[in-house]
Amino acid sequence: MSRIRIATRGSDLALWQARHVASAIEAKLGAQTELVPLKTTGDRLQGSLAKVGGKGLFVKEIEGALLEGRADVAVHSAKDLPAKDPAALAFVAFPERADPRDALVSRTPGASLASLPRGARVGTGSVRRTAQLRRLRPDLEIVPLRGNVPTRLRKLDEDDLDAIVLACAGLDRLALAAAIVERIEVETLLPAVAQGALAIQARAGETLASDLAALDDAQTHTRVVVERAFQARLGADCNVPVAAHAELEAQDVWLRGLVIAPDGGERVKGEVRVPQGEARDAGDALAARLLEEGGAAILSRAREGKA
Repeated sequence: MSRIRIATRGSDLALWQARHVASAIEAKLGAQTELVPLKTTGDRLQGSLAKVGGKGLFVKEIEGALLEGRADVAVHSAKDLPAKDPAALAFVAFPERADPRDALVSRTPGASLASLPRGARVGTGSVRRTAQLRRLRPDLEIVPLRGNVPTRLRKLDEDDLDAIVLACAGLDRLALAAAIVERIEVETLLPAVAQGALAIQARAGETLASDLAALDDAQTHTRVVVERAFQARLGADCNVPVAAHAELEAQDVWLRGLVIAPDGGERVKGEVRVPQGEARDAGDALAARLLEEGGAAILSRAREGKA
């Protein structure tokens, strides 16, 4: 097998993820690998992603490298993926998922989301986190935050913030878990769709796409599929605040979903438990139910606000 070229973003976290997948490819497929770092539109922009296309801007150029033959495999943070998959490409494996929860990082040791003082300045770049934080703690000042993980950690001091909220998975992968003062339970902040999971993408129908299935973790695959089915039925991406989290219990899938207004005011949420074989249908069904219960109107107003 010839050297496998892996397209990735150039951030510290993206490179860690690509190297992690490269090691798995070398171990399981016996092939040599080469990283192809790319700087995406999302990396170049400094303003709000939600106003210019969302985190799909982190994906487009990487998929282009696959479609144009400049790379053979792409590694993505699954939570950055648009709801719809491109026809010529396939997500061929989802390796074992990291901690999907959100993390609170604070300058105060032992702090928690509940214990932050009134008026505390909390940084986040996520519309989903912003909306849920505004509902949970309307007294907080939510400060927009962009940049890679190390940059966000620096801004805790540079921007005089009391705390920031970001993904546990990124901090764990970069050996920065010591900065976490609270791993926020999903009952408090429902995570982004597929948060903590990696997605391995290849050109559909090629032998390599089949071979890469050896890197798939069955439980992670099921959880990501059901969460992304929920997202797809809503027609949502990270421009609007939706959240979902699937867990496996014995032979069942337990899915929780949320649609919430950007200001944290209106929300609809629900859950469903079904046999694992019905996972994709469960995501679709729960999304349909939430749309009927008011989610459609919330999403419509959220999109208008982004226009």
